Amino acid sequence: QVQLVESGGGLVQAGGSLRLSCVVSRTIFRIYAMGWYRQAPGKQRELVAVITSGGSTNYADSVKGRFTISRDNAKNTVYLQMNSLKPEDTGVYYCNLDTRNRLSKPGDYWGQGTQVTVSS
Repeated sequence: QVQLVESGGGLVQAGGSLRLSCVVSRTIFRIYAMGWYRQAPGKQRELVAVITSGGSTNYADSVKGRFTISRDNAKNTVYLQMNSLKPEDTGVYYCNLDTRNRLSKPGDYWGQGTQVTVSS
């Protein structure tokens, strides 16, 4: 059973930074796309950033220039560096693994989510 475990969420003031991590186990991490999605209260889950096995990336327009997704295949880990955080970035952030290695759609495997709260 594939497992994705997120960490790094928390409470931060607007303008601050956080780095999320997601460790993946029980699968061949390096050949799959990895993504971060978020869900704010009362809203649908949305794509934040995705990185393919080859390193191509895709970002939501709302986070371009502020967030950076990266991966360390040796550690089976994907990261999301979030800078210049805004209150509208608040939500539960989910790690996703896509076995079809796509840039714009989530795969079947999800982490449990980590809460990010940005205060104004």
